[in-house]
Amino acid sequence: MATRDAVRLAEEAGLDLVEISPNAVPPVCKIMDYGKYKYQMSKRAHEAKKKQTVIHLKEVKMRSGTEEHDFNFKLRHIERFLAGGDKAKVTIVFRGRELAHINLGREMLRKVADSIKGKGIIEQQPKMEGKSLTMVVAPAAK
Repeated sequence: MATRDAVRLAEEAGLDLVEISPNAVPPVCKIMDYGKYKYQMSKRAHEAKKKQTVIHLKEVKMRSGTEEHDFNFKLRHIERFLAGGDKAKVTIVFRGRELAHINLGREMLRKVADSIKGKGIIEQQPKMEGKSLTMVVAPAAK
């Protein structure tokens, strides 16, 4: 159909002529109410956004000399984050001479990994980042 005929038909119907596929030969157009179409698309996007879940990365910091009670307290926080569907970043911070005993930090992270075995999985293995040793734990698949 000729362009001017399509425009005339759209004006008679009180609608808009919208180009659907500009790269096709010949280009494909559609007669529709473009304002209503944009409104429906925004409503669909809003509904989809309402149903999606956002996963946060929560951080728990410890020192290599953290005592058993404090360690268990932090471990409960990690378990709560995982139960809520968030990821947890466990960080062991070293200061001064503690850097000579990185193995103590690795041992703590191994204890964390053993404690959360059924509740989460290790997404990122322990690695040194400057003066801290970090590991990322994600919630286990349901």
